[in-house]
Order: sequence, then C-alpha cells, then structure tokens
Amino acid sequence: MAGRLRVGVIGCGLIAQVMHLHYLRELADRFEIAAVCDVSEELRAACAREYRVPEQFASWQELLARRLDAVLVLTSGSHAPIAIAAAKAGIHVMVEKPMCFSVAEGRAMIEAAEAAGVVLMVGYNKRYDPAYARVIEEVRTLRDLRLLRITTLESPIEPYVQQYNLRRGGTLPKDLAQTLSEDDAARLDAAVPDADALSRWAYRSVLLDSVVHEFNAMRGVMGEPDSLEFADIRDTGLTAIFKYGATQCILAWVDLPGIARYSMEFAFYSPERRVILAFPSPFLRSMPTLLITEDGQAGSPRASHTEDVTSYRESFKEELIHFHDCVSGGRRPITSGPDALHDIALCEAVVAVHQSRTPRARPSEPAMATAPSEHS
Repeated sequence: MAGRLRVGVIGCGLIAQVMHLHYLRELADRFEIAAVCDVSEELRAACAREYRVPEQFASWQELLARRLDAVLVLTSGSHAPIAIAAAKAGIHVMVEKPMCFSVAEGRAMIEAAEAAGVVLMVGYNKRYDPAYARVIEEVRTLRDLRLLRITTLESPIEPYVQQYNLRRGGTLPKDLAQTLSEDDAARLDAAVPDADALSRWAYRSVLLDSVVHEFNAMRGVMGEPDSLEFADIRDTGLTAIFKYGATQCILAWVDLPGIARYSMEFAFYSPERRVILAFPSPFLRSMPTLLITEDGQAGSPRASHTEDVTSYRESFKEELIHFHDCVSGGRRPITSGPDALHDIALCEAVVAVHQSRTPRARPSEPAMATAPSEHS
C-alpha cells in the first residue's frame, strides 16, 4: 500500500486535539482524516468541523465498518477491543500508550494483527525524537556505564495546553459512564488480581498512564533489564531499581502539582563522561529535547558542560510519518506491538515486586495471564 492513507480517529480528547489531529492535517499528503469517533457528541462534532472530517460516529464499531486504511486509537480505556476488531477488519492500527491493560490483552492484539497481516504500532513519541536517536549513539560510546538515572517530575497539564483552542466534551450519560468504569475494573482485575488499593491505583494512573513512556525509552537505549531489584509505590510517587549487568538504573516518578514545571531526564553516568537527555512537556509542540554532555580531564580541575539542541522536529509528527512508512512499506514499527508488550510486563512486575518486596529476574519478559472478555 502506498500513497495517501484514509484514517479514522477514535477518541477526540486532549492528545487527539493537541497533537494527532493537528499533525494529520499537516501531513495531508500522507493522510486523509476520513472519520472521527467519540462518545461525546459535542466533542466529535466540534473536531469534525475544525478538521473538515466528512463522517463522525458515536461508536467505534460504526467507524470500523467504513472503508479505511488505518485507525488511530486515542481513547482513555484499554485499546485491546478496538485494535483487535480493526485488525480483523483488515485495518492497520496505531494505538496511543498504554497499549492495553495487561499482558494477556497485548498478546491478543499482537495475534490479531499478525493473523490479519496489518501493522500494529504503539504511540511512544519519545522514541521518534531526533535527540533520542542521538542519545542512543552517545551512550554507545560510554565505557563503564555505572548508573542510569531516570527522573520524572509530574506537573499539572492545564498550564501547558490552555493556549490551544481545545474542545471539551459534555458529561457522559450515567449508564455509559458506568459501563466504561466497569470495563476498566474488569480489565484491572485480570491484570493485577491481588493488588491492594494503592497498587491498583498506581498501576492504572501512574504506570500505564505515564511510566510506560519511561520504560519504553529505557528499553530503547538499554535493552531488556536483567532484574527489577526494588519497587516502591506511594500515593505521591514511585521508585524502581533495575540492574543491567554492572549498571544500576534508578527510576523515580514523583507528582509535584504545585508548579507547572514538568521535567523528564535520562542521565547516563560513566567515570569519564556524563550524558543527559532532558525532555520538555509532551504537550508543547516542537519544543526541543536537550542533549547535555559533561566532560572532564582526569587529574585536572578542567571540566565542560554542553547543551545541544538537535532539532525542532516534533516527535508526534515524526511518529505519524513512521506509521505511514510502515503501512506503505510493510515494515514493522520501531514501537511495535511485540515491543510494547514488554512495557506492560514491566508495569505488572513493579506491582508484584512492590507487594512482595522480592526482586524479579527478567521483569520485562511477558508472562501469560487471563484476559477479561471483550466488551462491545
């Protein structure tokens, strides 16, 4: 398949409006937005007007019945039912993170895509950041990497998006809201059946919603961890310690709601050189990711600190270009379904290690679990 792809967008919320719809329109030589879908009538109608989309639907089942080449699944719940149905309809799929709620769901998504011969890609935009590609090259030059420190300071989203002309959906009907809530609960029960209330909340709202980004970026540079040595979940944050041979990786995510100062850093430390990748808020278009290097001379007070801007190319846009190229060229995405399944496994492992206080070897190795029945 080559040329312009007819795409349907399922879910017209924040990330759809701030990034995906905006860049689909910019990439009109590659994509035609053929249909949008959202449970909110106000939201889907507003997006259809804004982006001149000819068709709009209340249910994803109706949208998948149309003649489409691909769909973007940008909903807030599990993406498994929609992705599986789309694959069975012969439609290529890009889902936003998280891929799904459990390893079992992820396996079902992968099997459906492989059986149908369609592309299944997961939206980890950081992997398509030009500065991220550079840090991979830089880290390969480090001898005796002793520490990787991953630090995320979470902050309020609203200050970063209030400059956009965002459309807001109305209150959902009570019965629909209850159905969606029950669906979430059933899938969480299958993913982390023995989790306490705090771990269950963190699994859904911190690990799946945020930290999967850190896990995927970590794995993109370092590969699969040898072990998860420690995990601690708190109502204000999360800490995990991984081992990569002689290299220790300390990941810390903390919620700091009082200051609009989002920060995510990947810092690589060797005796002779330090490399830091500093990501901006993911809701600011074309803000550059900084590549910071620190060098010195052994036995001397001389040291240097350099900040590099690699590019102003937007990672969300690069991600969409990659999706188009994979569909057109029949290639597996960098952030494929099988790749993203390891991140879901890590989310499950963090909860297990937090509860057991026992290290886990090969924590990103997916273990089979029982998936809940698919809900329509």
